[in-house]
Amino acid sequence: MAAPIASHALFAECEISPTQFARITEVLHEHAGIRMREGKEGLVRARLAKRLRKLNLPDFEAYLDFVEKEPSRREFAEMIDALTTNKTSFLREVSHFDYLRDDVFPTLKGPVRIWSAGCSSGEEPYTLAMLANESFGNVNTRDVRILATDLSHRVLATAKAATYPAETMADVPSAWMHKYWTRRRDPVGREVYEAGTSLRRLVHFAKLNLMERWPMQGPFDAILCRNVMIYFDKATQQQLVERYWALLRPGGHLFVGHSESLTGLTHRFRYVQPAVYVK
Repeated sequence: MAAPIASHALFAECEISPTQFARITEVLHEHAGIRMREGKEGLVRARLAKRLRKLNLPDFEAYLDFVEKEPSRREFAEMIDALTTNKTSFLREVSHFDYLRDDVFPTLKGPVRIWSAGCSSGEEPYTLAMLANESFGNVNTRDVRILATDLSHRVLATAKAATYPAETMADVPSAWMHKYWTRRRDPVGREVYEAGTSLRRLVHFAKLNLMERWPMQGPFDAILCRNVMIYFDKATQQQLVERYWALLRPGGHLFVGHSESLTGLTHRFRYVQPAVYVK
């Protein structure tokens, strides 16, 4: 008697048709603003095959039907998680943090409001929190708040846990490590670092789809939307830039990724330096 074929082998043979790929890209664009280019079929197939296995669905057609009909929208969120890349690090594109420290923070006299839009797993907002502590002295005497949002519930869970492997902390200055982080071992014995209360109390995490209504009122002193708009088409980028403008106070700054710019968009921002704009 022949051995049964393992179920994962069946999923491995499952192909994604051009029509199914088009449906996926349309769902992503309509609900999350993300434009998945042609040529990404292999990536989509590989990443979503895991969801098919999890749900015990036979093919991508059945999966798409499930995503579009599920009332809770939980699987849509899982699909977004699977198809988006959440690459980040502490002090990433460090010139932005140098500019905040030297040119923005010294000018702020009242309450400080910063938004990390597309915060991923939390390294950016915690970098901002460390910088704020260093720049404003005792933040207990200063009204400083950092809003950190992302579409992915998976990365937000990591961000809220505020615990990172030792190798993730390589770019954090040693003085900041001793001041703001506690070293310990996780349940499997890895060396990890946990954020202290002086960082946690400054940052509020929330799930937010940038394509939907924004509940916050602003105004913000700075908005960091870095390496996020590269996933959107020009029309969506245009809408986002206009909405960021409306939420910034006069003199407020917008930071985008170094691989991004506002070139080709209609806007009222003044260019300051690469990837930095002021209202």
